[in-house]
Amino acid sequence: MKTITLALTGASGMPYGMRLLECLLSSGQRVHLVYSQAAQVVAKQEMNLVLPNRPQDAERALNERLGQCGGELHVFGRDDWYAPMASGSNPGDAMVICPCTMGTLGKIAAGISDDLIARAADVMLKEKRTLILAPREMPFSVIHLENMLKLARAGAVIMPPNPGFYYQPESVQDMVDFVVARILDHLGVANTLLPRWGEA
Repeated sequence: MKTITLALTGASGMPYGMRLLECLLSSGQRVHLVYSQAAQVVAKQEMNLVLPNRPQDAERALNERLGQCGGELHVFGRDDWYAPMASGSNPGDAMVICPCTMGTLGKIAAGISDDLIARAADVMLKEKRTLILAPREMPFSVIHLENMLKLARAGAVIMPPNPGFYYQPESVQDMVDFVVARILDHLGVANTLLPRWGEA
């Protein structure tokens, strides 16, 4: 069982984050979930999903929504400085921010750790653990690109959620699964969400 921190921020693309959460739990991983206030707005708008303010309410609601998946879900408040991922002594195995706003990406690039999401990402970089950012924006400004380059040089993996079409997706869910599968690959979590290139 791996311990994966999953952060949801206020960029469009909440179906990616929620599908990733579902797949991580289904594969038996321990997920430490944290989300921004803007993510709560986007979840309601894009998925009609209410992400409660209180972590214990969120755990209950998400477990009811996802059912018994086999993994462990722990939800933390964005100002919970006692959360495990806030310290380099207990960082977990990897972290994914999906979707990732440019504001969050910029804070991490500048080393500004003013909430649990940015602090956890900072910990992953300094501890040389896997940090995956899925920035959902277009077009990218020069500032966005420079921040992404800075983070890539620091060891982060920049994975904009760009689905492929070579496998002829038939639904929006197929395109979501393509992106989630690639993230899972980088986390070292086995999955069968999409056919592999070169396989029949």
